[in-house]
Amino acid sequence: MRGLSEILGDWEAVIGLEVHTELTTLETKMFCRCRLSHDDEPNANVCPVCLGMPGALPVPNRAAIQSIVMAGLATNCEIQRRSMFYRKHYFYPDMAKNYQTTQGPIAFCMHGHLDLEVEGEGARERPVSADTTAAGERIERADDGSYVVPIRIARIHREEDAAKMVHAGGAEGRIAGAVESYIDYNRCGTPLIELVTEPDLRTPEEARLFMEKLRQTFRTLGISDCSLERGSMRCDGNVSLRRRGEATLGTKTELKNINSLKALHDALAYEICRQAEVLEEGDAVRQETRHWEPSKRRTVVMRTKETADDYRLFPDPDLAPFDLSDDFVEEARARIPELPDAKRVRYVRELGLRRADARRIAADPETSALFEETIASVAGEDAEKIVSTVANVVVNLLPGHAGVSSAQIRGLSGLLAADAITFAQAREVLDVIDGTDAAPEAVVDERGMRQVSDASALAPVVDEVLGRSAEQVRQYREGNRKVVGFLVGQCMKASRGGGNPKLFKSLLEERLEA
Repeated sequence: MRGLSEILGDWEAVIGLEVHTELTTLETKMFCRCRLSHDDEPNANVCPVCLGMPGALPVPNRAAIQSIVMAGLATNCEIQRRSMFYRKHYFYPDMAKNYQTTQGPIAFCMHGHLDLEVEGEGARERPVSADTTAAGERIERADDGSYVVPIRIARIHREEDAAKMVHAGGAEGRIAGAVESYIDYNRCGTPLIELVTEPDLRTPEEARLFMEKLRQTFRTLGISDCSLERGSMRCDGNVSLRRRGEATLGTKTELKNINSLKALHDALAYEICRQAEVLEEGDAVRQETRHWEPSKRRTVVMRTKETADDYRLFPDPDLAPFDLSDDFVEEARARIPELPDAKRVRYVRELGLRRADARRIAADPETSALFEETIASVAGEDAEKIVSTVANVVVNLLPGHAGVSSAQIRGLSGLLAADAITFAQAREVLDVIDGTDAAPEAVVDERGMRQVSDASALAPVVDEVLGRSAEQVRQYREGNRKVVGFLVGQCMKASRGGGNPKLFKSLLEERLEA
């Protein structure tokens, strides 16, 4: 099988995503008052409505409707003032009433878009010769090869989740080969939103970035924990191939069982390569649903792809058409916080952060809240340096340390900004204070970590090291500037780690250039 980059030079991948997100921050299910929790005893949170008992009437969850409107506004969708719920029929044990309550042709949110920034290695997946959007507009690349591409969102609609099925004894938890299956209806009826993109994505990396951006957006809105591992956010990928320059769409396959961002990228990459091999051998791609097997890194056939007719969709007679008032939409709009893109731009423009640091901090609502709490009290002439140091600590040192407060981060960043400790020492201090109320300054002093930054005190050490390093001095003066790193190490050793390495470097270069 040929590699992805080679194949994408000859074939154009047409990719669309269907992203299902449970509204995990709500208290009750979509159409009943059952408690929303998947961690309780199996089948503890059920009632006649979510079990589909005859005569049980559903009542829509107002907070769930508000959440989907927030999701639509945050993704630039048009909010439809009038829509209806439909019954989507299928016969499977995970839905006791044998149909799923969903939305019909008109969803609450229609015709949105998100802009993707694609950088680095991922940007090279799209051949430069293919730099056009799905609408035929030219994509402009930056000098480093990065580009921005708009991805259209067809709709975001409301539906209910199915029950959880556990297959015991089968391979990788699948029903095939299972000895027995269990059903937990606690999840049945969970409020769910499904976002469907237009087929605008062209590479696995673009699909991964779209999913990642959507996850950041929904977590910032506070409507879901978006846990891919626990299944509160799930993605199906639809992909087809066509020869470059052709306009006719190829036959698509749908990919299931994608439970991580990496799995989304890898499953799409495999399927693109598989379809190319099929087509190049003169065979036809079949429209089918395929299962991603992460352990074997391949897709396998699950079933022939259903069509809309198979579901026998019709309006739910138990639910009246839903009308959204202007006040309801504006109330939802008022609840939307600053979104990651806007936050990132503000961090760069107003705080002077590096783009990479700003993106990492803005992407996570808990991280950005901790960062802003930490810098809230920063003032004075060193404020910009301390803020950038705080960002450096939060991005590069803090991961893995969940019990560190904003005050401790502020203290540690102040020590780094003043060159009182090195980055390696800061990591050691973090390990000590994590989960305690100890002050970083106290830990540094107790352990004798504070570095000497007095040039007059370090000058004798520099002179002593240069006096016994004639060979390195000669190499430096002959043009080998890298040797200064060795000399700094010798100074640190001579001072038993107590000297400021930056000052040592400066003093060494001053004497070597004399």
